[in-house]
Amino acid sequence: MKESELALLKELLATPKKIVIIPHKNPDGDAMGSTLALYQYLIKIGHTANVVTPNDYPKFLKWLPFENTVIKYDLQNKKAVRHIKEAELIFTLDFNALSRVAEMEPALQKAKAQFIMIDHHQQPDDYAVVTYSDTSVCATCQMVYHTFEMLNATDLVDADMATCLYTGIMTDTGSFRFRSTTATTHRVIADLIEKGADNAFIHEKIYDANNFSRLQLLGTALTNLHRLEEFKAAYITLSQEELDAHNYQKGDTEGFVNYGLSLEHTVLALIFIENKKEGIIKISLRSKGDFSVNLMAREHFEGGGHNNAAGGKSDRSLEETVAYFISILPQYKDALNE
Repeated sequence: MKESELALLKELLATPKKIVIIPHKNPDGDAMGSTLALYQYLIKIGHTANVVTPNDYPKFLKWLPFENTVIKYDLQNKKAVRHIKEAELIFTLDFNALSRVAEMEPALQKAKAQFIMIDHHQQPDDYAVVTYSDTSVCATCQMVYHTFEMLNATDLVDADMATCLYTGIMTDTGSFRFRSTTATTHRVIADLIEKGADNAFIHEKIYDANNFSRLQLLGTALTNLHRLEEFKAAYITLSQEELDAHNYQKGDTEGFVNYGLSLEHTVLALIFIENKKEGIIKISLRSKGDFSVNLMAREHFEGGGHNNAAGGKSDRSLEETVAYFISILPQYKDALNE
């Protein structure tokens, strides 16, 4: 964070304010962990704070400390709009374009509050008076911890806050195995464990809470795994009918795309998930090495993210989307085979 922006942040937080904290639509572990940790900090220093999510989030995140205080825009619309309208400050965490909150965007566009962005994705929009953007950091939760360091406030990080931050860093780094994990990340993790984060407990709550239907859905996904050896690529498809047959719940497909990437000699993996309610195909993209799925997602699938992890969507049918993906692979053949 620039010194001038840090000074402004300190000034903005110096007196009690009404503050709203917002993650992106379909919030993941990093989005929820960062918002809930920041929420607890702001309450501690005397602000009136509320977390407002665009929509619901997976069941495996509903044990997080203070999760029961979250206001969901799609389910509690009037309450959410009122808090946004009354807010003096709005923190946007783990996203960098207001379009990432989908149906909630008009409410934010009308807001009178000043915005503060904390995010680690590429190409941030210019809407905040304080923009803390760093694509080299593995998780927004790590950036929130660094924000506490810059505010000389790490002594306020208790076990609940540490739990939230640990959760986000763990999930966004694939349990610390992605290239974005650095020595600094591990030092932050060590601090969080010392402050009370129970690493074994958190891992169990996130990854060992499968129900029978989800594992059966995983079986279907693996049956639908296809490999394109010429391009060192793999992809998985899941139709709406297949999701319905296994009683799909939000978050059930989390991590499925990584099975494709785990194939030997595979550099690129995608999963295409049909969502008939929204009329789209949801796409998750993963890669190894220097191949940028962020660019592929931006150029072809109305999305983006990081070099090795991105998301997107398609308005085509499931079959047409897969066919389009296969049709564009030749232009990436050299990059995929480097």
